[in-house]
Amino acid sequence: MDADVPGTVLKRERARDAILELIEARSPGDAIPSERSLCGLLGVSRPTLRAAVDELVAAGLLVREHGRGMFVAPAKITQELVSGELALSVPPAAGAWSSRLLEFTTLQAGARVGRKLRMSPAAEIVYVARLRLVDGAPMAIEHLHIRAELVPGLSAQELESGDLYEHLRERHGVHVHEALQAIEPTVVTRAEAKLLDVPELSPALLFERLTSDTTGRPVEYVHSLYRGDRYRIVSRLALGPAAAVPPVADGHHPGIPPGDFAHGDPITSSTRGDIQSGQ
Repeated sequence: MDADVPGTVLKRERARDAILELIEARSPGDAIPSERSLCGLLGVSRPTLRAAVDELVAAGLLVREHGRGMFVAPAKITQELVSGELALSVPPAAGAWSSRLLEFTTLQAGARVGRKLRMSPAAEIVYVARLRLVDGAPMAIEHLHIRAELVPGLSAQELESGDLYEHLRERHGVHVHEALQAIEPTVVTRAEAKLLDVPELSPALLFERLTSDTTGRPVEYVHSLYRGDRYRIVSRLALGPAAAVPPVADGHHPGIPPGDFAHGDPITSSTRGDIQSGQ
């Protein structure tokens, strides 16, 4: 499968979401339809379907058994890193960050994304897939789902340059306030490896984030894949009260586009080990 073919990223993304719907409706050990059946059901080619399935197998959500089929994987063990009552301050990452658009379109949210954004499955979202680069080198692939009603006229330039959340605040009146983010290890598929310039099945970090505005309304749902050989997470945990902290400098927050929360309230991202891509 050629990741550069127009629409390929979006088709794989929609196939992935449809399979996740099947997984979330079943229990561990339950079978899901065969790849051939899913191709007919979803209207996608075998390579596109296989790429979506490979991603979910690598993420530990599906299990393939030779000669038997595909089954929902066992539930993951959850280990909370920091109490939900505490704020985790995330400093910016190093390097000069930029973006290259892979997909940019408006479409219906669908059942799964609609649930996350608390909107009708028929309501429109802006879907964006973009390659994130650091000092010109590919670092991550991000899939953004933003409520279309909040960002009329959102442009490609806003997604490729500058501070995305600054654009949302100044041009669209959207003030982000809080994010719930989960992180887990995974590996890259062939298409992802080509975009990130790494070998297939290389280790990676999978981020899933739901961002809300100052009223508590979900603004965007994002899942991102970061290179495991170039990216790591270090947590600074506060064990007691401290003096006032000065504002952080401009930069890139782990798993978050540059500038998020930089001019608003501090990020209060609860980081959990159980992403399960649906919880």
